Amino acid sequence: MKMLINVPETVVADALRGMAAAHRELVVDVENRVVVRRDAPVAGKVALVSGGGSGHEPLHGGFVGPGMLDAACPGEVFTSPVPDQMVRAAAAVDSGEGVLFLVKNYTGDVLNFQMAAELAEDEGVRVASVLVNDDVAVADSTHTAGRRGTGATLFVEKIAGAAAEEGASLDRVAELARQVVESSRSFGVALSACATPAKGGPMFDLPTGELELGVGIHGEPGRERRPMMTAREIADYAVDAVLADLGPRQPVLALVNGMGGTPLLELYGFGAEVHRVLGERGVPVARTLVGNYVTSLDMAGCSVTLCQADEELLRLWDAPVQTPGLRWGR
Repeated sequence: MKMLINVPETVVADALRGMAAAHRELVVDVENRVVVRRDAPVAGKVALVSGGGSGHEPLHGGFVGPGMLDAACPGEVFTSPVPDQMVRAAAAVDSGEGVLFLVKNYTGDVLNFQMAAELAEDEGVRVASVLVNDDVAVADSTHTAGRRGTGATLFVEKIAGAAAEEGASLDRVAELARQVVESSRSFGVALSACATPAKGGPMFDLPTGELELGVGIHGEPGRERRPMMTAREIADYAVDAVLADLGPRQPVLALVNGMGGTPLLELYGFGAEVHRVLGERGVPVARTLVGNYVTSLDMAGCSVTLCQADEELLRLWDAPVQTPGLRWGR
């Protein structure tokens, strides 16, 4: 497969060099693989740090900036960052108010962030951690024990980031982050397999004319494969899978997320079907975001994430944000 790269071994470093050139509001340490907002540490503010394997852009580095993350740690493609990155990031952004690690539920991420928290605390940094595990498709998968962390990561980073920007304490920011996790569920669908630079071809076999229901963001298998379905049929299946696990019908934030290889023309059309299903199921939609935010390289497909949002969560969602991947209100 054709890729716009030099060699697979330098893909992440090359991308970070490009990010540094394009976003002068960030400090990008290419050698140590840490992305930090330029004004960090911000006095009196709890710092938010997240990270994970590369290949999911704009997650996480694209969400560094006022109103979201203070720092992000990119690993190799689909590979967890290492504890040294996380400790370096925490030290760079800690103002003395503490650091919140936001961790997607993948085994490598969980173990490395746990080790990093212990190392950072040994160096005098107060750390709290919140685990994001929103995917309803499967209970366990190739890379996880328990549910995978997927689209709700964006909701957590935005809402917790807004609270931190307002000066909330570490305990309060962590509490809000956990509330978002508990209130959010996701379901993903793949129309094609993604191709990693190292492999140079599809990560898994998905025959022409079939789709994977419940796919993970690394191409992990989902619930089942079926012959290709219409956007209407996919929306019915995905939204019902989320609602079956979400509980009472409350107003929701809705994320219609592209996996990287699906154009906005299709995503907006699919978003209309998601709204239709939610309306038919009696679920009010308070806010909607459509686009490629938590991707899987060049995978064609999408995911639906719903977060039950009270007035405080909506206020924090609407708060100003200025990052490469998400910005409004400033």
